[in-house]
Amino acid sequence: MVRRGKAGLDRDLADLPPDLRWRAWLRRIEAVLFASATPVVREHLARVVGQGASVDLLIEDLAIDLEGRPYAVAQVGAGWMLRTGPAYAPAIRAAADVGGQALTLSEFDLAVLAAIAFHQPVSREGLKEIFGTEISRDLIGRLAGHELIGTGPREPRRGAPHTFVTTETFLAAFGMQSLRDLPDPGQLADAGLAGRAEAPALQKGGDPSAQDRHPPEADRQAAPERPDRVP
Repeated sequence: MVRRGKAGLDRDLADLPPDLRWRAWLRRIEAVLFASATPVVREHLARVVGQGASVDLLIEDLAIDLEGRPYAVAQVGAGWMLRTGPAYAPAIRAAADVGGQALTLSEFDLAVLAAIAFHQPVSREGLKEIFGTEISRDLIGRLAGHELIGTGPREPRRGAPHTFVTTETFLAAFGMQSLRDLPDPGQLADAGLAGRAEAPALQKGGDPSAQDRHPPEADRQAAPERPDRVP
């Protein structure tokens, strides 16, 4: 019996030989990543492939398949997305409508965002201690409006202030796989950049780290139906 998922999708593709089945799953994952504006987690990608198929290995093969193309697979947080290479940024700005994706933030906005990233969870009071000045609710609202920050945990006491943390949108916007990709605070201090409002310490569009992209060896051995070579 053909096992179908949502929208009548034939996930298993049992009528195809293994190499064509793998290729079809590969293209499904590429299509999902292409259509999604946000990172897609493993659980969601698994909905378009056969039961037991390794999403990690499919992502690995897709990354190889896209070598030399203007976009590549990037891991962001717990998911993946397609990201165009920095070399194509001038062409995209010249011809594509990316107005809705632009970050309209001042250098001080970016400095506050960097402080939240390094010190999260942090409250407005904590940010005031860092910058020596009150951080306005409007500034916090702008960062939240771009979905770069969200509400963090509150201390278990009455009247405890709200704290703020960065989001997966923040990671995607600045080309990071995880918060481990943030610049080293010691290096920033040595360069005289730490804590300065005029030096945000973040640069939009950095290359994502390749760390932890590949599945552990145990997952490689357990993955079913992966052909030796994707044609």
